[in-house]
Amino acid sequence: MTQKDFYQVLGVARDASLEDIKKAYRKLALQYHPDRNPGNKEAEENFKAATEAYEVLSDPGTRRNYDQVGEAGIKGAGFHHYDDIGDALRAFMRDFGGFGFEELFGGARRGARGGGRGEPGQNLQVRLSLTLAEISTGTTKKLRIRRRVACPACGGRGARAGTSESVCRDCGGRGQVQRVAQSFFGRMMTVSECPTCRGEGRVVTEPCGDCRGEGVVSAEETVSVKAPAGVANGNYIPLQGLGDAGRRGGPSGDLYVVIEEQEDELFQRVGDDILTEVFISDPQAALGDRLEVPTLTGKAALKIPPGTQSHSILRMRGKGLGRLNGAGHGDQLVRILVHVPESPSGRERELLEELQKHQDGRLPPPRKGQYGLEE
Repeated sequence: MTQKDFYQVLGVARDASLEDIKKAYRKLALQYHPDRNPGNKEAEENFKAATEAYEVLSDPGTRRNYDQVGEAGIKGAGFHHYDDIGDALRAFMRDFGGFGFEELFGGARRGARGGGRGEPGQNLQVRLSLTLAEISTGTTKKLRIRRRVACPACGGRGARAGTSESVCRDCGGRGQVQRVAQSFFGRMMTVSECPTCRGEGRVVTEPCGDCRGEGVVSAEETVSVKAPAGVANGNYIPLQGLGDAGRRGGPSGDLYVVIEEQEDELFQRVGDDILTEVFISDPQAALGDRLEVPTLTGKAALKIPPGTQSHSILRMRGKGLGRLNGAGHGDQLVRILVHVPESPSGRERELLEELQKHQDGRLPPPRKGQYGLEE
């Protein structure tokens, strides 16, 4: 099997600093980000490869092992192959938190202006808060947004009804002006956007009274957003053409819906799995039992094997979150906690004392702690 050169993937030298590695990865992540390359499988593979390389080279211990013996030095040491684009995106969001909208998508959809009609509208963003139950199955939400729309009175032209635009006299309809200046090196010519018509090539002599010649007005609208199963904090859902309408007939910007996960009282997200905790009694732990536990969709039966220890984790297959790529569901992890009565009395105390007599000398010896100390 061909060995990967993670330094070559990121385009950095083998003695590159951590800052150089971060900069190189961020540049590649911006170039190949799925939101910037929808449906492009090659860009998706490049994004996953760059994330994999960054994960190896940004960790000093993993990088040292890789430098010494290559990929063989990192296998089985927590190294993760990013076969799933969702995992790669979550790894990126963990360290970088995502790109700003200006950086990833631009403030507006820009085109060649010279003589073109109107200015592009601005991109907008709105946040959509979802519960884990909604994330598990996917959901469709209605959102109220305020955006600029084409002026109904003038149809977005900016000119008063019954009038029309005229060719800009300063640029002759080209949308650009040329300036010539004398310098030490001779005559220098510069080309820039016409300030009179703002690059449109036309001017409104009698502006619409409703929009004051802009061609757009502010309005509230309801939009439908389909959030697929498995989305995570910071994921973007692009809605093309639902940003601000362009000034005087220009193309509309896009609307980007940013996902926010609501905290759940019972469940903690762990990738596509969810984790919850359930208390059981000493007899249940020793003898085993069958009980109902809460799930994202209601309740389900969970078998407690005999001899279950406190802090054991039992797995309920397919009870987790729906995966972003549509390949089934994650699992529900149930951490078992054995409840110890604080102040037993009466018959309960008698039974516990009797049990203690039978257990004397049967407890295992001390051992090194497994869980560490919490901060």
